[in-house]
Amino acid sequence: MSHEHVVIKENVYYTKDHEWVKIENGNVRIGISDYAQKELRDIVYIELPQIGKKVKQFERLCSIESVKAVSDVYSPVSGEIVEVNRQLENSPELLNKDPYGNGWIAIIKAEKIEEEIKNLMDAEKYKEYLKTLEKH
Repeated sequence: MSHEHVVIKENVYYTKDHEWVKIENGNVRIGISDYAQKELRDIVYIELPQIGKKVKQFERLCSIESVKAVSDVYSPVSGEIVEVNRQLENSPELLNKDPYGNGWIAIIKAEKIEEEIKNLMDAEKYKEYLKTLEKH
C-alpha cells in the first residue's frame, strides 16, 4: 500500500504498530492510525479495554476485528485506562471513517509520558517508517 494516500496527523505521536497518541493535559488519547485502518479494511467489532485497567507501554490493550482478520492493539504508553470510546461498540466503522477523531479508542492517565515519548515517533519519523514498510 502506498503511504502517499495515508493521512498522518502532525500533532500526535506514533508507534511501529500504528497506534497514535495525543497528549491532553497529562492524559493521553489513543487510537489507530489511518495506515492501520486501511490495512485492516472494514472493521466490524472492537473489544474495548476495561476502565481502571493498568497497562504497560507496548502491552496488548484490546483487539479489533475486521472482515479480514483479528488484530491486537498495543498501548503506546503505560498508565491507567480512565475512559473508553463506547461509541465504537455500536459503530466500529468510526475506526475506519475517522481514526484520529471520533474513532479514538481510549484515554490513559499516563504514568511516565516524558520518558516513554522517546520510544514513540513524531509525524516526520512515522512518514519515514511507512516508507520502509513499502519495500517489503
